[in-house]
Amino acid sequence: MQTLRQILDHSSQGGVAVGHFNVSDLVLLKAVFAAARELQVPVIVGASEGERAFLGTRQLAALVRSLRDEFDFPIFLNADHTHSLAKALEAAHAGYDAIVFDASALPFEENVRQTREALHAVKAINPAMLVEGEIGDIGTGSEIHDTAPDLTAGLTSPDQARQFVEATGVDILAPAVGNMHGMLHSMVLGETRKHLDIERIAQIKKAARVPLTLHGGSGTDDNDLRQAISAGINIIHMNTELRVAWRQALDRALAQQPQEIVPYKLLPSVIESVKQVTSARLRLFNRM
Repeated sequence: MQTLRQILDHSSQGGVAVGHFNVSDLVLLKAVFAAARELQVPVIVGASEGERAFLGTRQLAALVRSLRDEFDFPIFLNADHTHSLAKALEAAHAGYDAIVFDASALPFEENVRQTREALHAVKAINPAMLVEGEIGDIGTGSEIHDTAPDLTAGLTSPDQARQFVEATGVDILAPAVGNMHGMLHSMVLGETRKHLDIERIAQIKKAARVPLTLHGGSGTDDNDLRQAISAGINIIHMNTELRVAWRQALDRALAQQPQEIVPYKLLPSVIESVKQVTSARLRLFNRM
């Protein structure tokens, strides 16, 4: 089994990106794993602090580990958007493959200090654990927003990226390049799409010289995603699109079977719906 670092190196050489999909219940995990296994492409499962609190930090690690071991399949687990050292250590002790230590809301120097501290702490527990840092402003919340925030002032510069990577030693960098957490109502309806600063991505990649992650990928224009991968994006996070598919499919299942109370009879169609969304994104990321 290749390590996550090897997977990222291989994907970069092949001009593709690794899909990262957040999960907050077993339905989402089953759907993401089924899509990746069907397409035979590696995948990263992510869980934020809130998602880990709901599922259980160690319980999710055990579930992902069981899938990897039973099927001998490259599925990896990331502690997404971790804001405290205590939560970082919790994920490291649980055996996560990677962590996003997110201090991006803090002033640059404090972000550097806390990220560097977290990196040294988790690698003391597991040297192979990949640590991702984040700079810039991409908003908050993988949910449906009424209006788009103005994030132009928080875009990451190539010089900031270089300084941050050199000062912290992070394995992966998450920059702000026009991406945004969550989606607008118009994006759910397919009327509008997010657009990325492709030239900025290329400049940041050249300056930082580490794998780059695109957070807030839901609702992004397909061609922009293809160009972003070519410009240097190595991991693409998707969450809101899966949550929308989960909710819409669950609503349909409940409406079609109003008297049904058995979860395993209601939820297969929800798994299938989320799987279809995941498959479409994995095909795009892997140029299939």
